[in-house]
Amino acid sequence: MDRHACAALDAADPLAPLRDLFDLPPGLIYLDGNSLGPLPRATPARLERVAREEWGRGLIASWNTAGWMASPGAVGDLIAPLIGAAPKQVIAADSTSVNLHKTLGALLDLAPAGRRVILSERDNFPSDLYVAQGIAAARGLRLVPCDTAEITARLCDDVAVLMLTHVNYRTGAMHDMAAVTAAAHAVGALMLWDLAHSAGAVPVDLLAAGADAAISCGYKYLNGGPGAPAFLWLHPRHAARAMPTIWGWLGHARPFEFSPHYAPAEGAARFVCGTPGVLGMAALEEGVRTLHAAEPFGGMAAIRRKSLAQTRLFMDLVRGRCGGHSLAIVTPEADARRGSQVCLSRASGAYEIMQALIARGIVGDFRAPDILRFGFTPLYTGFVDVWDAVEALRDVLETGAWEDPRFARRAFVT
Repeated sequence: MDRHACAALDAADPLAPLRDLFDLPPGLIYLDGNSLGPLPRATPARLERVAREEWGRGLIASWNTAGWMASPGAVGDLIAPLIGAAPKQVIAADSTSVNLHKTLGALLDLAPAGRRVILSERDNFPSDLYVAQGIAAARGLRLVPCDTAEITARLCDDVAVLMLTHVNYRTGAMHDMAAVTAAAHAVGALMLWDLAHSAGAVPVDLLAAGADAAISCGYKYLNGGPGAPAFLWLHPRHAARAMPTIWGWLGHARPFEFSPHYAPAEGAARFVCGTPGVLGMAALEEGVRTLHAAEPFGGMAAIRRKSLAQTRLFMDLVRGRCGGHSLAIVTPEADARRGSQVCLSRASGAYEIMQALIARGIVGDFRAPDILRFGFTPLYTGFVDVWDAVEALRDVLETGAWEDPRFARRAFVT
């Protein structure tokens, strides 16, 4: 494999034209869509229309005429086919952590009586653990974090909810959703998935897996922009009984009756709390539409094929061209266990190496204490990008460019 072969792969790639959907700076290789997706070209005009026409001219009438009030369900319906859900089962609202609080609390209320444990991975995303710690403390329960290899063994009849992130944020390792869900159900526990590094990156089929609930953000692979609304899904078997931990005005069955007493809306709609952020919802809708643009070329299956090819190529090139520099690939080799990112560890200098790469226009990110993280988004990442990124990494390592003191200065966001 060389750069010419990578160029040939790009020339034959049916997804390659979709790069034009995004406003990416020229000369930049963006491998951080697993942290923040780039700007879709359609988004600025959409926001301009919402601000100037719908808000500026339509004013308050746009809650009805522009569909603002219905946007949580409408955007949720666009997300649904990307995660194996049906219409009316997904709502876009709030943040990931708020949605986790609402859904985790609802599942705990549905779990068999007397169960005291929320089980999760020790290496789960910290915010998820924080939310679970808070709920456990308030309810007199226990959050039990365990190593990934121990999850199945730790499932028992004291576990109320198993809470996992489908693709690990630090390693890119992916759980077998159906198998893990079945193991949780075998002991009577309920299954809650965080899809933050899955939705829009790998095929997900929540209904087929039999999961109980799922939450995720909208600003990574869904390209909804910084601080985009998150989303949540609830299995229809729980729709009539599950109650969110936050009872909000727009989760009421008849909000404009202004009743002082809460009456929940049907299904997932009751998990909407406050007024939707209209500008953020419009940006998220345009971001999700970039994923739907892949449907004529095979949709999520085509995205997954290209993602696996690119992550596999990246790992092969790192092994072949960056050997002898103390890099370890921590992302699983097996396709079935790998998300859409590759993570490298290095005992020293990982932060500085990433900063040196960013200075050269190769944008990934760093995760403490020692992870260089590279996300691959087939909608706009080419095979030549993969080659050039590894070549830049090789040069940074061989020349010692990363040892420049300016690369050691830590920014707040890494």
